[in-house]
Amino acid sequence: MTDLTEQKLATLNAIEAAQTPDALEELRVAALGKKGWVSAALKTLGQMSPEERTEAAPAIQAVRGEVGDAIAARKEVLEGAALEAKLASETLDLTLPAVEQKRGSVHPVSQVMDELAEIFADLGFAVATGPEIEDDWHNFTALNMDESHPARAMHDTFYFPDKDSEGRSMLLRTHTSPVQIRSMKEQGAPIRIIAPGRVYRSDSDATHTPMFHQVEGLVVDKGIHLGHLKWTLETFLKAFFEREDIVLRLRPSYFPFTEPSVEVDVGYAKEDGRRVVGGSGDDEGHEWMELLGSGMVNRRVLESAGVDAQEYQGFAFGVGVDRLAMLKYGMDDLRAFFDGDVRWLSHYGFSAFDQPTLSAGVGARA
Repeated sequence: MTDLTEQKLATLNAIEAAQTPDALEELRVAALGKKGWVSAALKTLGQMSPEERTEAAPAIQAVRGEVGDAIAARKEVLEGAALEAKLASETLDLTLPAVEQKRGSVHPVSQVMDELAEIFADLGFAVATGPEIEDDWHNFTALNMDESHPARAMHDTFYFPDKDSEGRSMLLRTHTSPVQIRSMKEQGAPIRIIAPGRVYRSDSDATHTPMFHQVEGLVVDKGIHLGHLKWTLETFLKAFFEREDIVLRLRPSYFPFTEPSVEVDVGYAKEDGRRVVGGSGDDEGHEWMELLGSGMVNRRVLESAGVDAQEYQGFAFGVGVDRLAMLKYGMDDLRAFFDGDVRWLSHYGFSAFDQPTLSAGVGARA
């Protein structure tokens, strides 16, 4: 028992002096391991008489408990010191410029939305919004598409099973045109707005997704004609792509909510395998690309919104925000916009401090 006491004292002193978890583990194994001296002392109990065992067993268990408690206490101290050292070595200098500590980025769609708002605000347009869950009257009927109109099927609409309180079918809006109806009913004419937002159609491939973003424009006033539409689109696209050689081609088309209707093509050239907007499709090496739809607002649409079609005329246009982003910033697959890949977002994303301004160029990157 004298030897046991001396070993205990020596071990407790060594435990208190241990400076690393590895050194502490060595002491634990030497004392409490299968071949440790405490384990060896326990094995001697079988060779003792009952009287000796009665006296020795509690003493050996007491030593075992003291050593175990000492090891646990020292381990807690060492782990605490290691954590403090790690925290001290991993400091963050909060005085560094925020750009140097960049972690997130603004999605290209959000950036382009801001660019569009900046450009059209300079042209006197207000930004209007509306519900994404819409009724079929605002989404179709008020836009000159009755129940049998083929355009309803063309839009591949997501319908809800329930109807609203007035018995109208509910759906996910297929375009932001319902915002035009709601804005005209609320504000009347004259009016000049853009309506950006999410829209939904049943379609999915490299250039289509079930949810995508549109921006539509509407101008209603006295004496509005197609020349105003062409000038507005040219001015917008020159500011957006930051080029003066933007050339448009207007082709006759059909949309139920405009009459006459025109498809708008823009000239482009291929550089390094990507489309670069600029130049005329009639020039050598340039081609025409369909970009957006537009036209003069159908008088039936004006009447549905409570606007006097005898006194007021207007034009409207619509374009995909995602497609504008792809053309301007060189992306080739729309599905990547919604994958949430950090590498893609890091490459194509924008700094939160990179606010579009016309003076600095709406697409200038920080």
